Amino acid sequence: MKAWQFEGTGKPISLNDIPEPQPGPGEVVIDVKAAGLCHSDIMYMQVGEATMPFLPMTQGHENAGVISALGAGVEGWNLGDVVGVCTSGARPPAGMFTPGGFADKFLADARDLARVPEGLDLALAAIATDAGMTSYHAIIEVGGAAAGMKVGVIGYGGLGQFGTRAAVLAGAQVHVAETKDSVWDLARAAGAVDVVRDAGEWAGQGFDLVVDYAGFDTTNKALEAIKRGGTVVQVGLGKSTFTVNTPTMLGRTLVGSLGGTVQDIEKVYALLLAREIEPEYTEIGFDEIGAGLERLRRNEVTGRLVARFGD
Repeated sequence: MKAWQFEGTGKPISLNDIPEPQPGPGEVVIDVKAAGLCHSDIMYMQVGEATMPFLPMTQGHENAGVISALGAGVEGWNLGDVVGVCTSGARPPAGMFTPGGFADKFLADARDLARVPEGLDLALAAIATDAGMTSYHAIIEVGGAAAGMKVGVIGYGGLGQFGTRAAVLAGAQVHVAETKDSVWDLARAAGAVDVVRDAGEWAGQGFDLVVDYAGFDTTNKALEAIKRGGTVVQVGLGKSTFTVNTPTMLGRTLVGSLGGTVQDIEKVYALLLAREIEPEYTEIGFDEIGAGLERLRRNEVTGRLVARFGD
């Protein structure tokens, strides 16, 4: 079968022929139908050689498709079931520490499967497994966004668009900071009451919660925006390090959020099916994944890129 693989730092992702996976106990094989492209893919192409357990590594951690083989002991799932795969569940993260879904077939732990409801487009099902899950978990489950809260969202990209809408649906007053003004109208349409270019403009404005989906040394700006007793949730990994002014931390909470759960994915699936969340995304073909990652690197993508392939 074909797979897009990372072969080493400084090298472009390569389309290679590899053996088809075989399911072991508790595992399933999925015929991949859609796979999202993420900035984390770019990050791991920059530093992955030092962290990945082996090379080449098939990338792709936002995956949805159809179960085509069952390992011994798998219960509750059948051949032909349509599923998404949680990226932070029982199995180490796909595309980073285990082979991912930029391939014709993908091996998954059955405990990491989320059932895709009938009628939900598989492109949406794929991007909900990371962009949807991670953003929802950070702003709702970790941040606790709720009615009456003043909430800031830093970065209106693949994750920020989900997080913004989830907080709006929870009844929060949501403000967005985004450098790309071409997406400001999308943020307003999702329910944001205000959009600014720089989160530094929020200093001293008494936010209850700020979720940083960007991570381009924006964390201190988030801390300066929240009131004493407020919370900043760090999600974005735009840069590997950031600077925080120590006095700004006093009386405030800074917490990181990584991934989410199968239950988070299924909650996002329900919101997508009801069209309560309508994320911006662009479809490409399987053979365009390499070029699509380069578009991401150049910051030429609005929302999310998702590769659709198979019948």
